[in-house]
Amino acid sequence: MATVIRTERVTVRFGNLVALSDVDLSLKKGELLGLIGPNGAGKTTIVNVISGFQRLSEGKIWLGDDDVTATKAEVLVRRGVTRTFQGARVFGQLSVLENVEAGAVGCGKSRRVARKEARALVDRVGFSALGSSSAVNLSHGQRRVVGLLRALATQPDLLLLDEPAAGLDEDESRDLVGAIRWVRDEFGCGVMVIEHDMGVIMPLCERIHVLNYGRTIAEGTPAEIQRNQQVIEAYLGASKRSANAHN
Repeated sequence: MATVIRTERVTVRFGNLVALSDVDLSLKKGELLGLIGPNGAGKTTIVNVISGFQRLSEGKIWLGDDDVTATKAEVLVRRGVTRTFQGARVFGQLSVLENVEAGAVGCGKSRRVARKEARALVDRVGFSALGSSSAVNLSHGQRRVVGLLRALATQPDLLLLDEPAAGLDEDESRDLVGAIRWVRDEFGCGVMVIEHDMGVIMPLCERIHVLNYGRTIAEGTPAEIQRNQQVIEAYLGASKRSANAHN
């Protein structure tokens, strides 16, 4: 499997709306990449593009040396590119173990192998006692964990997390930082995190990519991004002003 995915001058239009314009973004196996920007900046659109859920208007997507611009999502999963969604989307009628098993089955594994690997994953994160529990009875934070485990069941090289901290409290968000770092270290995959919570992004990510109005406005280390005046004006400063207005 390839160890890097990258977009080349990707543009996506919805009628007269330009959601992305000439975006070059890359994710390497083993790195922690943050993707930030104001609402409507194009963050989820770029994840949809990379994971095969959104067609391009212009540009290309490369997985290693292979052009995967027109590759379907289910094929990309089998080639090591997996994503989660903004909502904690679990199959409520299934058990925790069955939810995780579904991820492995979805990438082509037999039920027997999928069940074995799902059990190992559930045990690995200390969810053994919840394995037979119906997912509909889980807390929001637990559902987030199950969604992450289901993605890991596909054995990804590259994992895209769309707002994993949404709906979590401060303690749960802090735990999430440790969990994502553990995923990278334990499984060796590259992880891209879309997140509004700077308390998650800044201590977690080694590199940050910033979008605004569908365009890249900055890329660098957390320290560089925090000092970037264009980012401060477009996003970080607005976040601070909003926070102050509510105090």
